[in-house]
Amino acid sequence: MEKIGNNKFVSPEERKRKNEEYIKQKGIAYLETLPLVETSLAVELKDLDTICQRAIASLLAIQLASDIQLNNNYEESKELFLGLLKEYKVENQLLAKEKRLFNHTYSKQDAIDVTWNYEAYWSLVWALGLIDDIKDASEICDCMKAITLVGDCYDYEEFKNKCKLRSIEEVLDMLDLYYRYHWACEEKRINPDTSIGNLNPEVVMERRKGLEWLISKLTDWDDIALNT
Repeated sequence: MEKIGNNKFVSPEERKRKNEEYIKQKGIAYLETLPLVETSLAVELKDLDTICQRAIASLLAIQLASDIQLNNNYEESKELFLGLLKEYKVENQLLAKEKRLFNHTYSKQDAIDVTWNYEAYWSLVWALGLIDDIKDASEICDCMKAITLVGDCYDYEEFKNKCKLRSIEEVLDMLDLYYRYHWACEEKRINPDTSIGNLNPEVVMERRKGLEWLISKLTDWDDIALNT
């Protein structure tokens, strides 16, 4: 399988140094003693099919969550997106919170949370090589582009064939950056004087969740602890 990005081994120390330099240029606070992310020798990137299936299933669940929040006809929306889940052969890939949306056992907070998964999905389609860069975490993702990345594909295989999985080193580079972004955002919540530049804290947290999921042994990204 073809991959894009840097395949050369990068030490956690070097990764930290480069990202701290970038963060300083953006006027974002950082903590020198923040732990290192794992080395690529200690973690494994999820395989292409797993990532593709999660991306499609999450996007379709997001659409139902959005319709719920807009008070659109629930039964019509549910049937539409259930049908698309089956068409793309990802009906068995829903996470617990997403299943509640389709089972009509969801809470208002579930719908809000799943809608925010646009940003976790954005991390996945970046890892799949479908968008160029996600370093800028100042604004929410391009929701229309997020939809067309899947919607323009006739079936699962067409979507998968468009994807070129990034290397584990490139994923860890981005994860390390978002880990440090997240620390700054959490620190600002505690200490309002902390500088976070133009970062959007919600965007940062959700994208980090997606990036962490890529190397996690867990299947449900809502079970991943986002410690800083």
